[in-house]
Amino acid sequence: MPIRIPDGLPARKTLEDEGVYVMDSSRAARQDIRPLEIGLLNLMPNKERTETQFTRLIGSTPLQVNLSLVRITEHQSKHTSEEYLNSFYQTWDEVKNKKFDGFIITGAPIAHMPFEEVRYWPEMLEIMEWTRTNVHHTMFICWGAQAALHHFHGARRYRTEKKSFGVYEHQVITPRSPFLRGMSDNLMVPVSRYNDIDRSTLGDNLEIMVDSQEVGLCMLGDRNQRAVYFLNHFEYDNRSLADEYERDIKEGLDTPPPANLYPDNDPTQAPRNIWRSHGHLLFQNWINEIYQSTPYNLDEIGA
Repeated sequence: MPIRIPDGLPARKTLEDEGVYVMDSSRAARQDIRPLEIGLLNLMPNKERTETQFTRLIGSTPLQVNLSLVRITEHQSKHTSEEYLNSFYQTWDEVKNKKFDGFIITGAPIAHMPFEEVRYWPEMLEIMEWTRTNVHHTMFICWGAQAALHHFHGARRYRTEKKSFGVYEHQVITPRSPFLRGMSDNLMVPVSRYNDIDRSTLGDNLEIMVDSQEVGLCMLGDRNQRAVYFLNHFEYDNRSLADEYERDIKEGLDTPPPANLYPDNDPTQAPRNIWRSHGHLLFQNWINEIYQSTPYNLDEIGA
């Protein structure tokens, strides 16, 4: 797996310890191919954990990938030092004149807020419009997906009665989609959200690709804008839901254990990862489809 990330990025050691092949710059320069340019706009507070989760999945491809870590320009992070951000991240202002084969916009812990009240919403609007002209294919995740569905399609987000929290069975609706190639008919997918999308507001250009009778929409495709919207979290590691649950308990919240995460639903036991293979397959398919369809000349993206 040849993925290029900054030499000092903490995710590098984690990936190497897991047997993931991380390529250094000198070796990459000797390969006579054009690497795919993938950007990750990381909106989560714990930047290091989130970037590790996504680089693990992006690195599951045999193709060479240059990964650019991107952050909101004016937003001050409370959980990641400015030194860390300056060392490993570029602001959107610094990358907005570049072209990308693929671009990922993550979730953010602000789903309780109306979009227009988010402090960096004006910049998000610029970024979402920019993906139309500067990105060959975009993957929007969780809050990022909710925001893009709202902006591009006027889809209505609403608050559910209780939080969907755990690992739930989903059904593949479009098995012939290249993004779902090789997927089982039924998938187990990590979910952590209070919001869902009103299906009656989706419009004709959107295609439901993965769905759940229990917790609602999961993945949608955009027929016109080279984008997919993934409302849940294939990128989660073994401890993501467990740590969220333990944090809620420490804060005195009456949060039930995440469904289907622990053996026998017993939170004293180690959580099980029963979604890993499908998460890797989804990202392999996404990157392969980008590779098959993106222009060789980056300048032609968005033309």
